[in-house]
Amino acid sequence: MEWGFRIVELTKRYPLAISRGVQAGSQNLFVTVSDGVHTGIGELSPATSSSWTGERGRVQLEAFTNELPENLAIAETWDRMKEMGIDPPAMAAVDVALWDLFGKRCGQPLYRVFGLAKPRVPTSVTIGINPPEVIRERVPEMLARTGAQNLKIKLGCPDGLHRDQENFLAAAEAARPFCVHLRVDANGGWSVEDALLMLKWLAERGADYVEQPLAEGCEDGLPRLYEHRPLPIFVDESIRFASDVPGVAGKVDGINLKLMKCGGLTEALRIVATARSHGLQTMIGCMSESSVAIAAGAHLGALFDHIDLDSHLNLAPDPATGAPIDADGVIMPTDAPGHGASLA
Repeated sequence: MEWGFRIVELTKRYPLAISRGVQAGSQNLFVTVSDGVHTGIGELSPATSSSWTGERGRVQLEAFTNELPENLAIAETWDRMKEMGIDPPAMAAVDVALWDLFGKRCGQPLYRVFGLAKPRVPTSVTIGINPPEVIRERVPEMLARTGAQNLKIKLGCPDGLHRDQENFLAAAEAARPFCVHLRVDANGGWSVEDALLMLKWLAERGADYVEQPLAEGCEDGLPRLYEHRPLPIFVDESIRFASDVPGVAGKVDGINLKLMKCGGLTEALRIVATARSHGLQTMIGCMSESSVAIAAGAHLGALFDHIDLDSHLNLAPDPATGAPIDADGVIMPTDAPGHGASLA
């Protein structure tokens, strides 16, 4: 196998502000693996305020692939990376590249390799924490440009609940002509008391669900929220691997996985299976990926109740192709072998 590594600077159309900080762009690492006939490609995307950078991932993976035995199963490669402490987004880049290569060798798109149908659930598009006047300007442009049917509103503003309420109302007003569903992601920005208040307030104003109301590490507050919840609660940052899922069962309605957080498609399949076995709903989200990683996630789309694969729609420009949004607002995988995405 021949491995390649390339860091590409990605720029967001609109900087994304969440409770933990603001991200205007990212340096993403693209990883290729070739058997001399076919080439697979994967992607590392760093999270906001994360040490999991593209350069750090490149150093880790160059050392890892230099010592990687030939003909390991993809799951064995994933397990080896996990044992060696490689950053999850770097694991995802290798894992997705290997699955892409496998699909190309089979001559099949990955959704067929996994025995799945194409997705039917429309994606959300995300509006970050901004002044209300900025939200009123951006939301109509985003919805008109993308044709999305769901709007995810980032809350957990450091300025307090009054700002969260102002921002939600501004987004809801701007989105009203588009008749979209409204969802909320607090990114761990609330206390238990704040979350109890906001869950009730948001339910009265038509929100579909709330994602990650409490910070990672504060999961002991989830049972109280769950007991009194007026709308579904999902966790995101609280779940990285399948082994984390049993700990939140009975405390939330569902989990959100991200390829960058769990290390790729191999673990994503395990997380879904574990979540379903505990009666939990499922969601797939994203960080700051291009169409490469988004396309990979889209091939698993049939497994999810909710989909939030929109980061490539906020790039100016997206350096990759292969994850189009269709007329129904679904990020639709192509029928090309592998995940079907390519980097310019």
